[in-house]
Amino acid sequence: MKSRLPIVAAMLLFSGVFFLIARPHALATPKADASTLRQLEADFMKAAAERGSQGYMSYYADDAAELPNGEDMLQGKENIAKTMGFLDDKNNHLTWAPVHADMAASGDLGYTYGTYEFQSKDKDGKPTVEHGKYASIWKKQKDGSWKVVMDIGNSSPSPKP
Repeated sequence: MKSRLPIVAAMLLFSGVFFLIARPHALATPKADASTLRQLEADFMKAAAERGSQGYMSYYADDAAELPNGEDMLQGKENIAKTMGFLDDKNNHLTWAPVHADMAASGDLGYTYGTYEFQSKDKDGKPTVEHGKYASIWKKQKDGSWKVVMDIGNSSPSPKP
């Protein structure tokens, strides 16, 4: 019996290693996909609606860049945050919806694009509505969270009924 013990142990070890190699997906965590990005967009919009600029900026990476319509490029979360105070005005409502989302095969970089609507009041208190389109690039951070690293938006004509 003693002479078979090393053989049995080696067979068990070999079969365990073979199982791990043959079925790596059994132990791997699922990769992010386009549905992950769609959910992030929904959570992002909810945070902005509930907490204004603080909620909005919580989805930006520290090294993010923004390419706003008709304005200079903004680099860095701090600089972008300086322009987001309008989200703290309860008369202002920014909503958006992704039309498309896609994820890199690596599962750590993706993008969304879609449309937005910004409702506010003009200087006379009359309601105004601005429509536009956007594209956002999302990157998985070292801590596992997802953040916007690039945001681009520009205005569009009102949608046709």
